[in-house]
Amino acid sequence: MNKQGLSEPNQWLIRQCQQLNFGRVTFYVLRGEADLARPWRTRRTVKLASGENGPRTETELADFELCHEQAALLDALRYIRDGACVTVEVRHGLPFLVEIEQDHQAA
Repeated sequence: MNKQGLSEPNQWLIRQCQQLNFGRVTFYVLRGEADLARPWRTRRTVKLASGENGPRTETELADFELCHEQAALLDALRYIRDGACVTVEVRHGLPFLVEIEQDHQAA
């Protein structure tokens, strides 16, 4: 799977992870992808005494093959209900873990 073959929301998500490098990106899900029509936010983690705080070099590439972590994130999103708020923890520009926040109806 390559970046160029992804939908606009999925390309956006991969790019956000690469630009953030370390931190979290939070967004809402619509039809198994990031809902770009709704607000989203990032929380950047700055590693002290480290030169790894800038974006990954792949950010500027027009196309590249997705790694396992990127493909796994996009696959996981397909099973998340519309309207869920998702936070992706990013390490070294790659998705590391996913938190899914969903509202539930009272019984």
